[in-house]
Amino acid sequence: MGGQTGMNRQPRSGIGMTSQRTRDRLVQRLQKAGITDPAVLAVMRSVPRHLFVDEALASRAYEDTALPIGHGQTISQPYVVASMTEALLAGGRLEKVLEIGAGCGYQTAVLAQLVGEVYGIERIAPLLQRARILLRELGIYNLHLKVGDGVEGWKRSAPFDGIIVAAAAQELPEELLLQLGEGGRMVIPVTSGNGAQELLRVTRRGDEYHCESLGTVRFVPLVRG
Repeated sequence: MGGQTGMNRQPRSGIGMTSQRTRDRLVQRLQKAGITDPAVLAVMRSVPRHLFVDEALASRAYEDTALPIGHGQTISQPYVVASMTEALLAGGRLEKVLEIGAGCGYQTAVLAQLVGEVYGIERIAPLLQRARILLRELGIYNLHLKVGDGVEGWKRSAPFDGIIVAAAAQELPEELLLQLGEGGRMVIPVTSGNGAQELLRVTRRGDEYHCESLGTVRFVPLVRG
């Protein structure tokens, strides 16, 4: 999938909770929680999150909470999506971003409005198939999506300016570190010895990788295969 992005499709459902006022309230909550990047906030306001969840949960789509999307997976809470995106873009615009754990496509849709191209990997085929259809309906085409093992990354398309990982690793995956370009940034949750998860931003400088802690988070584990 390649080309331009667009979010001009009308919502497929007339659910009241999808109103602009509801989305504005979500953005106000994100601002109070510390999200400051105007571009990130604008995209969080425009992406129709209710389309990425089951219709039975659509009335909760603009709450700042994670929601189940089937197959034991969840759609990340909007604050986490906004925070990880803001952290990834903090050093300036990125042209080529790898997303590990594309899931239902919500984070993918957010990223696609803010970077040149998104390369998304998801290990659960039905989730990716649903995401692919929805993203196409929304007119988002600057994407490359595949079913695969996220830990292995996407070697053929490396190096990447940015990598975002929506699952918690036991340690920093070497394969992904090697696929970061010079000056590239990776945002990834990593599980520490006591079981807590810490969100890290890793920046590549030559053969060295500089880590910053961005706080604690909760994600499903990063699974091989």
